Amino acid sequence: MPAYNAALTLEKTVTDIPSGAVDEIILVDDCSRDNTVEIAKRLGLTVIRHEKNLGYGGNQKTCYQRALENGADYVVMIHPDYQYDSRVIPAAIEFIRLGICDFVMGSRIRTRREALSGGMPPWKYVANRCLTFTENVALGQNLGDFHSGFRAYRRSVLETIPYLRNSNDFVFDSEFLAQAVHFGFKLGDIPVPVRYFDEASSINFRRSVTYGFSTLNVLAKFWGRKTGVWRSPLFDPVAPASPELNHQE
Repeated sequence: MPAYNAALTLEKTVTDIPSGAVDEIILVDDCSRDNTVEIAKRLGLTVIRHEKNLGYGGNQKTCYQRALENGADYVVMIHPDYQYDSRVIPAAIEFIRLGICDFVMGSRIRTRREALSGGMPPWKYVANRCLTFTENVALGQNLGDFHSGFRAYRRSVLETIPYLRNSNDFVFDSEFLAQAVHFGFKLGDIPVPVRYFDEASSINFRRSVTYGFSTLNVLAKFWGRKTGVWRSPLFDPVAPASPELNHQE
């Protein structure tokens, strides 16, 4: 769980996780200004706290490194803002365990009516549909939602993808998806009911525009690598002896 000021929603998110579905819950606090850390400790979570704010991507990097260090075979990333329904975690893991997928996305959008009635702002719905369509075409996929805060991975995905080279900002997710396609992993999605309310985290319109253009830049790098005209290090494999594998905070 990459967390920032999640005190109001963390306990509800954790409580909804089915009993026995996970062996460990790791929360990485990105220098929150509320009592997220205290609540996480009370709930018995494994807590790591950044001494300075590293950003959304930087937070995920720490989450994944600790999960690998602790021997996880499957890793689920879910925002602790109670926006995504954590009850579907077992279903996501089962898709991976059965070999159907290596990487499962939680799709917030099954129908337009459901997304909008669930509280998704209309401008965000339109932007999501346009960007998701573009990414599906560019990456050769058929996913319902590329911008979800619910993701599940097989361990080998995190061991293979050089995510420590990725941005520390929100575009980390787009880079990771393009890398997963580049390295040949099987991607899939499952429906995840979502909730939109004041306490749920969400980037504003200005940052959404920046994120959109940054995602298009990632797609350009992907195709540059695919055609041989742009060799972005995002798509270079991690060397076995690389210090990236032993990244420390």
